Amino acid sequence: MTTLDAPAPAPQAPTVRPRVLARTGLYLLLAANAAVVAVLFASAGFGDNALVLIGRLAGLYAALIMAFQLLLVARLPWLDRRIGMDRLTSWHRWTGFGLLWTLLAHAVFITYGYAQGENLPLLTQFAELATTVDGVLRAVVALLLIIMVGAVSVRAARRRLAYETWHFIHLYTYLAVVLAFGHQIAAGRTFAGSAFARGYWWTLWGVALGTVVLGRLLLPLWRNLRHQFRVTAVVPESDNVVSVYLTGRDLHRLPARAGQFFLWRFLTRDRWWQANPFSLSAAPDGRTLRLTAKALGPGSAGLRHIQPGTRVFAEGPYGAFTTLHQRTPNAVLVAGGVGVTPVRALLEDMTGHVVVLYRVRAQGDAVLYRELAELAQARGAVLHLLTGPNDTETEHGPLLGAANLAALVPDIGSRDVFVCGPPPMTDAVLRGLRELGLPRDQVHAERFSLAS
Repeated sequence: MTTLDAPAPAPQAPTVRPRVLARTGLYLLLAANAAVVAVLFASAGFGDNALVLIGRLAGLYAALIMAFQLLLVARLPWLDRRIGMDRLTSWHRWTGFGLLWTLLAHAVFITYGYAQGENLPLLTQFAELATTVDGVLRAVVALLLIIMVGAVSVRAARRRLAYETWHFIHLYTYLAVVLAFGHQIAAGRTFAGSAFARGYWWTLWGVALGTVVLGRLLLPLWRNLRHQFRVTAVVPESDNVVSVYLTGRDLHRLPARAGQFFLWRFLTRDRWWQANPFSLSAAPDGRTLRLTAKALGPGSAGLRHIQPGTRVFAEGPYGAFTTLHQRTPNAVLVAGGVGVTPVRALLEDMTGHVVVLYRVRAQGDAVLYRELAELAQARGAVLHLLTGPNDTETEHGPLLGAANLAALVPDIGSRDVFVCGPPPMTDAVLRGLRELGLPRDQVHAERFSLAS
């Protein structure tokens, strides 16, 4: 382990943080559309009773939330690089629960309002609306689909489902979107209120669905046709870890950065339908790409049997775990387990002075350690291998606690910290950094999180 006397300075951080810029843009976009929806609602008139009016307003905002949800999971490169798929997916999840409650409010208030006006029992009124008003039955089906998707997205249910099962159920959201828009066209008073209102809603839904088609279908197809990814070598790193090397055409035009990941589909008879997220374990050089994976399931375990020459369909690059968000000249990279793969790529790519903390259960679990040590020496970085559980006691307290982090990196408060590893390890490091008072914009942690 060596330290460079005069490390190369890192690029000057941008005045406006990329994440703040993108987040503010999303907030302003949502607020502007919320204001337009309120104006359209008011323009349609207030002829119904209060319950029906509340129900209609809830329905309009449910439509807006649904369109916003589509934007969050469209995987648009500009948003993804600045916010990160994990945060976008988290926002999608929470707005999804908001959508569910807003739709329920729409259905309940509309039904109660009409039942009150017609002096009918609630269930009778609901059945009458569903069977006599054009588009209402479609809305009922859409609501049931949203309830089903919401039920399987609750953490307790999500943990019990295989990703493929949850993903398949989640795809019904798109059917719900189509049915909900059909209901709005057929029964929406605000939609039919004026030419401007119709133009607004058609534009809103067209843009929302268009971003999904662009980010999830057209862009991946275009990139794969352009680059023609293919496996060149499969190299075992240990008994349960393997590196896969890929090449392709014009890779220097692929906008991939160290720290990002792809969804990889290896086009063999038994794997073509599986898309697995793996980070780049080396900084892209314009000629080859490398991923390194630990055998944690059938998908990752089968990588060592991939044959050179196998065609690959790659979606990405994704993720905001890059130097784009670095705010200070120097950095600390904290890796745990196979989370070392994006950290290893970042170490290769970073300027400035870097300290690497690599936490493993036992020294034999230190994947890519030799490469890290060679890179650290070549780049004048400091590498610490930390062995043992997260709460292992050292002379400065817990291994990943605030006191030990400060002892390992005395100037940690003046550095950016990038953290990648299993959730318990990441949480322990983040707690320690909070105790040290590190500014939030100097802390970067990204978790793989996919949404349909």
